[in-house]
Amino acid sequence: MLAKAWPRRSKALTATAMLGAVFPDFDMLWFHLVDQRAFHHHLYWVHFPAFWALVALVALPLLRAFQPRALPYAIVFFAGIFLHLVLDSFTGAIAWAWPWSDHLYALVTVPATQANWVLSFVLHWTFLAEIVIWVAAVVIWRRSGW
Repeated sequence: MLAKAWPRRSKALTATAMLGAVFPDFDMLWFHLVDQRAFHHHLYWVHFPAFWALVALVALPLLRAFQPRALPYAIVFFAGIFLHLVLDSFTGAIAWAWPWSDHLYALVTVPATQANWVLSFVLHWTFLAEIVIWVAAVVIWRRSGW
């Protein structure tokens, strides 16, 4: 929806927003391939809202001053990141108080009811909210004529 604010570049902006929305989960590569799942991947810097707020506070004014054509892309990229963090807060837990605390905050705790944690999430009632978000996104996308 943010991309609609700049209609001439909306497809590229949508792609940029989507990249921002999945960017925090690129830490899963490090989590699995390097750290051997040593601790919760939401404790990596890519899942810290304060880190991204600081980066945005520095990057956005600099882009506005020196590369104004890139500003809409940065805005939707950061919006995608923050949307990801907000949605992770429902069940995935986010360190909203970092750097003062590493405590992970979640609105709902998904208990480990299955041997595989993914199955525990899929069978939990909160997964229905994710399905609703996906369906709404597909409906909006289809109505937009893309």
